[in-house]
Amino acid sequence: MRSVKVSLGARSYEIKIASGGLAGLGGDCAALKLGQKCAVITDTNVNSRYAKPALASLKRAGFAPVLITVPAGETAKRLKQAESCFNQLAEHRLERKSFIVALGGGVVGDLAGFVAASYLRGIPFVQVPTTLLAQVDSSVGGKTGVNLAAGKNLVGAFYQPRLVLCDLSTFRTLPEREFRAGLAEVIKYGIIYDAELFAFLERALPKILRRDTTALAHIVARSCEIKADVVSQDETEGGLRAILNYGHTIGHAIEAITAYGRYLHGEAISIGQVAASHLSADLLGLPASEVARIRALFVAAGLPVSIKLNPTQRAKLLAAMTLDKKVSAGEIKFVLAERIGKVVWGQKVPAPAVHRALDLVSGSNPEP
Repeated sequence: MRSVKVSLGARSYEIKIASGGLAGLGGDCAALKLGQKCAVITDTNVNSRYAKPALASLKRAGFAPVLITVPAGETAKRLKQAESCFNQLAEHRLERKSFIVALGGGVVGDLAGFVAASYLRGIPFVQVPTTLLAQVDSSVGGKTGVNLAAGKNLVGAFYQPRLVLCDLSTFRTLPEREFRAGLAEVIKYGIIYDAELFAFLERALPKILRRDTTALAHIVARSCEIKADVVSQDETEGGLRAILNYGHTIGHAIEAITAYGRYLHGEAISIGQVAASHLSADLLGLPASEVARIRALFVAAGLPVSIKLNPTQRAKLLAAMTLDKKVSAGEIKFVLAERIGKVVWGQKVPAPAVHRALDLVSGSNPEP
């Protein structure tokens, strides 16, 4: 087992990374001295695969778990779905000493974390991410939230989990498209923080795509280390944590204008990161050779690197970007790369540069 600590004083917690870790969920929760009652929030896809062993582990440890199942997919991240969860928690009489287990991918983690942050003004929760994207990114750092029609994650809270339990064996049932989408966040960590990780991904991608356990353990642990380091320095995105949004300004806008249905999150931010690399070359002098390496790695991972937009769609994309959480005083701020492994945040980007970058990602690529 590998362990990574997120250091946040009294809110510090451990990320446990192991194959088969789900069996120890109950014991891990017991060690945290949480209340007896708990709710496992999962989705319809994960329910059939992992709800039963999760509930069994909790029961063996003396907990009284209830199961709450939400629809699979990004559309579950709605206030209406959160309200349904609140009502079920109240119906089962969960109390302030009770806790929530988020069992699933990023959507479940974001929704369950938001529910935990809000119910009775906050009850503990544990993250059990079952997708690559959730294990390396969304389960760590305490960002929780739901979407509005106007944009992604516009309602939410910073609320840290008590534990993150990453079971690598859950990747065995992860659809290929979901697995590849998760690699987009891993590649991001290489671009923003660790040139050695980026080079490892270039070398080891065939093994990773075969889901080699040793390679997966390395990239999950290193991604978590990077995010833990960033979050420990800047919990609420006052500065450094903004680097985690590399590629997300355009990526989130792509998700919004396609109604969160055409692209998975990782696919949208793959396009967003390639566009951000072109912006970086234009404005900060990111070498053309590194732009090419970035694009090539996303292509090798089987991720989209371009999007066709007609003039109306491009206008909608630009409008969606202005609703991004990173907008300040009406100005869109970007994270841009000086080189692979080093980025800067808070960069003002003129509209003509955005259009030039979109022109460069407007070619054709296979549909996801």
